[in-house]
Amino acid sequence: MATFFGEVVVAPSRAGVDDEESAEEACEETPEDREIRRELEKKREIDVLWTLKSGASSESSADEPFVCSTFIIAIGHNAAAFLSSFILDSVCWEVVGVVKLWNEWCRTSNTTNVLPTDSFCLFYRLISDPTVFLCQCSCYVAEDQQFQWLEKVFGCMRKEGLQVTILSTCPVADYKTQESTLTLPSPFLKALKTKEFKEQVCCPLLEQPNIVRDLPAA
Repeated sequence: MATFFGEVVVAPSRAGVDDEESAEEACEETPEDREIRRELEKKREIDVLWTLKSGASSESSADEPFVCSTFIIAIGHNAAAFLSSFILDSVCWEVVGVVKLWNEWCRTSNTTNVLPTDSFCLFYRLISDPTVFLCQCSCYVAEDQQFQWLEKVFGCMRKEGLQVTILSTCPVADYKTQESTLTLPSPFLKALKTKEFKEQVCCPLLEQPNIVRDLPAA
């Protein structure tokens, strides 16, 4: 504990203690515990089910990555609702895939007949241009499932010439700025981009020290 304001103190480390406790817990784990842990890990695996029909020239089989030039991902209920209201409200799109996952906060199925109140993750393809895909992801993807989600979804696509756009939302209270959040227009749009993106950004860039979390960050 510091004796005066500004004093630099070294916090005690529990690194060695945690390793010892983990080793003790592993030794105490019974075969039943290991079986339960394996079942939980298996249950938390993510399944990506594509309904792309084989045989058409613009479509690929499950073993061959398909061509995708533009991939727009809406993560969260608000972003998914935005796609539903302004982009998907037409007959120009067809459902071509679904993600099936389970965790503490949500459970999705392999059906494409979903309600707006359901937790779901659906993929759409533009009929006039089969290389343009959309993803509506209103379900919660846990931290230990995010890499698996990315690996399985993007593992089905060719990476050459692929442009990915991610839409997500967060509360205004989480936005860090020197201005009063009461004077900010709501909602407002900010952007982050990689150095590979050479086109003009449609809105101001997100200022430091604001960050993106969870699946959008992954």
